[in-house]
Amino acid sequence: MFYVDLNSDLGESFGNYTIGMDEEILKYVSSANVACGWHAGDAVVMERTVALAKEFGVAIGAHPGFLDLMGFGRRNMAVTPGEAKAYVKYQLGALTAFTKSMGLQVQHVKPHGAFYNMAAVDAELARAMCEAVYEVDPEIVFMGLAGSEMIRAAKEVGLRSANEVFADRAYNDDGTLVSRKLPGAVIKDKAEAIRRVVRMVKEGKVESINGNDIAIRADSICVHGDNPKALEFVKNIRETLLSESVTVRSLR
Repeated sequence: MFYVDLNSDLGESFGNYTIGMDEEILKYVSSANVACGWHAGDAVVMERTVALAKEFGVAIGAHPGFLDLMGFGRRNMAVTPGEAKAYVKYQLGALTAFTKSMGLQVQHVKPHGAFYNMAAVDAELARAMCEAVYEVDPEIVFMGLAGSEMIRAAKEVGLRSANEVFADRAYNDDGTLVSRKLPGAVIKDKAEAIRRVVRMVKEGKVESINGNDIAIRADSICVHGDNPKALEFVKNIRETLLSESVTVRSLR
């Protein structure tokens, strides 16, 4: 029997601006990565997203990013490990206030955007993030790019880790994600995304953008909530996984 978590980045609306289809997507995922007000989201959106996740029985994770609303947290910033550590604690603390008030716990932490991509290849940055989580709550799972520095750092610090793979993103030969600035970085074809997901879960392999098979471990599958076809993706991915005898369940 195969098991996998299915997650999506949610709570990314802000003020009068609405992004994503959170309530619909929550019907199909097992974990939600909730924006913590820096790259997206605000206090009202965070509270509403946590409440919806509770209603649908979906596990909740903090999704800390750079303080960059204009760039949606996808622009690299020069930060020290100490700064990165404080950023994670600050945003995790904000989300924890909402989960605690509703009788819930934060299941995991998954960095967002540029924060995530930088930590995937920067060992010091990754360790600082993991230390931040450990010092707040050592029971929280750290979710990061499969096989990346984040996964290695989590193990070194003493956190449980979850190797994340992406249904709608292309991979380089080294296992990193293809830059969104390049053509083919985001996979929009539903059938292709589903084929890739099933193979990652059951075979531990994915085809890179260059056509090479690379090894990959899939503990959790991400479908981005701001992808125009996110709802279609997540619904069909879940149905296909179940038909392939893969059980979808949260990390805990």
